Amino acid sequence: MWRRASDKLLALRSYARPNRIVTISPSPVILRSSANVANRHYSGNVSKKVEDVMPIATGHEREELEAELAGRDILDINFPEGPFGTKATPAVVKSYYDQRIVGCPGAEGEDEHDVVWFWLKKEKPHECPVCSQYFMIQHGRVPREHGHVIKFSKSDVQI
Repeated sequence: MWRRASDKLLALRSYARPNRIVTISPSPVILRSSANVANRHYSGNVSKKVEDVMPIATGHEREELEAELAGRDILDINFPEGPFGTKATPAVVKSYYDQRIVGCPGAEGEDEHDVVWFWLKKEKPHECPVCSQYFMIQHGRVPREHGHVIKFSKSDVQI
């Protein structure tokens, strides 16, 4: 039975696909794999340097690039790490503002607990209600501060 089925399939294959290809244009057609085209045009092998991007960078991206050239990371404020905070030496969390939302995961090992979120406010240390770890805010540089000072006089203000 399989032999008869395979003979019929071979007959159908030769009928469906003629051996000759008919083209309209006289020039030969070259087919390229789409993977090769994608690799050629969107290759990740090109490495950009800070110096290449710096002339067109603005805003926060420019601040990050300038910090990278200076050898510092301005995003370290977003991921605070340090020893367990006690009442005498609280864990320091940097912030641009007077208050910040902080999450306490507890100490490592057995003392680890689910993250507890709370508002940490300026000049007011906070104690985690689960593990008794203390936190306090340390002010960082205000983002996008360019040193411009705007002063108003009473004549400038209209009521």
